Amino acid sequence: MSSLQSRLKELSSVRLKAIRRGIEKESLRVRPSGHLALTPHPQALGSALTHPNITTDFSESQLELITGVHAGVQECLDELTQVHQFVVQTLREAGDEMMWVASMPCGLPADDAIPIGRYGTSNVGLAKSFYRTGLGHRYGRRMQTISGIHYNWSMPDIGNDEYFSLIRNFRRHSFLLLCLFGASPAVCSSFVAGRSHELQELRGQTMHLPHATSLRMGRLGYQSDAQSALAVSYNSLDSYGASLQDALTRPYPAYEAIGLRDAEGQYRQLATSLLQIENEFYGTIRPKRVIRRGERPLHALRERGVEYVEVRCMDLDPFERIGIAAPTLRFLDVFLLHCLLEESPPDTPGEIAAIGRNQNRVAARGREPGLRLERHGQEVDLIEWGQQLLAGCKPIAAALDAAHGGTAYGDALKAAVAALD
Repeated sequence: MSSLQSRLKELSSVRLKAIRRGIEKESLRVRPSGHLALTPHPQALGSALTHPNITTDFSESQLELITGVHAGVQECLDELTQVHQFVVQTLREAGDEMMWVASMPCGLPADDAIPIGRYGTSNVGLAKSFYRTGLGHRYGRRMQTISGIHYNWSMPDIGNDEYFSLIRNFRRHSFLLLCLFGASPAVCSSFVAGRSHELQELRGQTMHLPHATSLRMGRLGYQSDAQSALAVSYNSLDSYGASLQDALTRPYPAYEAIGLRDAEGQYRQLATSLLQIENEFYGTIRPKRVIRRGERPLHALRERGVEYVEVRCMDLDPFERIGIAAPTLRFLDVFLLHCLLEESPPDTPGEIAAIGRNQNRVAARGREPGLRLERHGQEVDLIEWGQQLLAGCKPIAAALDAAHGGTAYGDALKAAVAALD
């Protein structure tokens, strides 16, 4: 019996049924022409600062829909559907705006015409806007209009070391999620106007890469040359915390050149360090903890430990009304448990760099026949590696089906196997 199977046998049905999940879904508001809506966040949707289910992300034009925490996959999707339907109906009643279905953005105006999120005049609200102003100066506003699905996941009685073990394996194996669920191989030419790129014209104003899976997760997406120099270690809470603390306090010349304030004394960014705040650090997965009022996320993590993980590499599914389907969530449950239960050796700077190269390779060329990835210093066939991972997921899907009754998890895994084939 493998170590994974022996660890799986130790998980009771009660613990498997106690898995909790929630969703955060980002979507741009657009006009019928396919261009970004430049109107303020609709008042009928409530306050973007305080509403528990509907807010904005980077831009006034970028909605973020948030569910609560749910024990069931369908219950989680039901809440997202209700929030989604309310937003769609509200937008329809107010005019002709819609929600863009893709992760890569719609037709965009000039960079400085993309409206930054506004949250009122309170200290908290102004800080949120100044942070976004800083993101615009650092990376450009267009990059910040990319949208996705974040999946928040937890299971009771998991300690910090186990969560970081899961995170290390997730980072190693998340190339498989880009292959199976990547849905952003193309983008409007307005997104790359004035930038150097390797995209090819597909049709009209649409650019693409022929074998891409997720431009969102590649070099054109949430990438930062500054952050690429960060070899953040996920070997423990202490090492992760130290890596982020260094990035939050280390001066960065390019950001010092931007300056903290403009000539009128308005903030151009919250800080001139490599990261303004913890959430600026990009990654496929994050350790998270619900913060108290006025508390910094890193302080919360260090004081009270990891509460859940946030999966950040999922594209919006343009063929699903709400951007994601139940089988996808169930596969994520299986995949995350596999990452938790499989042996997870410590990461190294060399492996961290290889993971980054694998991610960029799969994002741009993941559907290229014969593509090979780096593993343990050697190149391996992407399909073979993916098949090995899916084979290891089979007993986990069976255990989840036994706990919940039915075949939904096994069916989700079978669909993933067929998709990879």
